[in-house]
Amino acid sequence: MNVQKVLATDEALELIDLLVSKHGPVMFHQSGGCCDGSSPMCYPLGELLIGDSDVQLGEIGGAPFYMSKLQYDYWKFTQIIVDVVTGRGGMFSLENPEGRRFLTRSRMFTEEEQRALQLL
Repeated sequence: MNVQKVLATDEALELIDLLVSKHGPVMFHQSGGCCDGSSPMCYPLGELLIGDSDVQLGEIGGAPFYMSKLQYDYWKFTQIIVDVVTGRGGMFSLENPEGRRFLTRSRMFTEEEQRALQLL
């Protein structure tokens, strides 16, 4: 069983493609809830320094998706689904001027998925 920790809706993938066409390769980091709430933040690839305190959950639209290890401890039983809604994004996120923003939706992994991810 191949279980993905992070997925993106078709709308999110379309917005990622648009941002890549304008800015080149991009990356995501799940915000911890400060200034921009809990939005997934999109940056030009390499603009945000990733360190030992970050975990890569996977890729969406070819873009790596990271979260802090501390935050991941709370989210590890949850699949993150990146979606898009109308509105302005986080002030530092690339989609801000597009009139749409990325939004994190989620669902709990089933017991079978948790076993496949070796969480149980």
